[in-house]
Amino acid sequence: MLNPILYAVPVFLLLMAAEFWVARRRAQPVYRAADTVSSLSLGIISQLVGVFTKLAMIGIYTLVYQQAALWPLPADSPLVWIVALIAYDFFYYWNHRLGHEVALLWAAHVVHHSSEEYNLSTALRQTGTGFLLGWVFYLPMAVAGVPPLVFVVVGLVDLLYQFWVHTRLIGRLGWFDRVFVSPSNHRVHHGQNDYCIDRNYGGILIVWDRLFGTFSEERDDEEVCFGVRKPLVSFNPLWGNLYYYADLWQQARATRGWRDKLHVWLGPPGGWRATDAPHFDPSGFRRYDEHTPGPLRWYGALQHGLITLMLMHFLAVETRLTIVQAATYGFVMACGIVSVGALFEQRHWGKWLEQARVLALGGAFAAIPAWFGSDTPIWLRAAVAFFALCCVAWLSRQNVAPQTRLAPAP
Repeated sequence: MLNPILYAVPVFLLLMAAEFWVARRRAQPVYRAADTVSSLSLGIISQLVGVFTKLAMIGIYTLVYQQAALWPLPADSPLVWIVALIAYDFFYYWNHRLGHEVALLWAAHVVHHSSEEYNLSTALRQTGTGFLLGWVFYLPMAVAGVPPLVFVVVGLVDLLYQFWVHTRLIGRLGWFDRVFVSPSNHRVHHGQNDYCIDRNYGGILIVWDRLFGTFSEERDDEEVCFGVRKPLVSFNPLWGNLYYYADLWQQARATRGWRDKLHVWLGPPGGWRATDAPHFDPSGFRRYDEHTPGPLRWYGALQHGLITLMLMHFLAVETRLTIVQAATYGFVMACGIVSVGALFEQRHWGKWLEQARVLALGGAFAAIPAWFGSDTPIWLRAAVAFFALCCVAWLSRQNVAPQTRLAPAP
């Protein structure tokens, strides 16, 4: 069976295009090229990691279900599916909440909050390290007897629901805001304003936040500033996944005593919680921006589009690949999104990496008749090789010079 994300990707991209078009019609800019590509790159990293980890996580759940289920529930009962979805959303709430309240879990989840924009691409800005501990929260469902198939499907439903709430174009929805997670109350969750910190964790239902005292309503008199108070300041998707772990490691090394070291990892994340964070002044907020020249932005967007096509091909053939082939294909895509991110940051080494990447990729594609299990016609191989040479020649004429600036918030 094909990965369901393969079918979702085109829908996501079409909805993002529609959001961009509507925002332009309203003269309400909600997209920036580098930030959007960064979000999509982090989503690709998450999908690549998921290919290698999802079977292990589902396997653990299945093992617990087989060995410890108190009363196996029937998978053909509509009531079981409904209850399972509500239960999944309940455990998602606690997974999400502790992802903000425990530094080690926040190191994985901060990826999703690192964008300083808020649009549908932000929904795809997912962690590549959440697999380490996130699965633990759902094991009670296995013990309760929820079949693995039901668990996987309701988890996918919960995840896909959350896509549409990442938009600034939909306002208040009345009673819906009081029961379900909506764009309005999820905007609060992504804000770094004082009233937004540690609020609105629900996946589908916002009633969990109302029950457990973590709900906050969006304010009309204070615009939400998105992002985190210790910003990522990078478009590198690998660093985006690892930078907070690096911070925790440095803090732990500088701390004496094993109790204090343990607190660094298991205590609340410093500088984020409302209790230890200074007052946030929205008027002083500035977005991270490298002011990448237009030609480089267009080039990066084009290359990212091609990498997205590679991802879709990868998801379509992953079950036919060996572990070595899958890892190699994943490495090829990872190199691409790292070099594109470096170009957006106008790193000198990014230019050389990108030239080496497209040259090696074009040569390999031209020389290999079957591209990871798919036969490629000679004309396509020749066209890709020619395109790679054009990219190398064009990049050699580009002046890449970093000019980091902070962009004023609108």
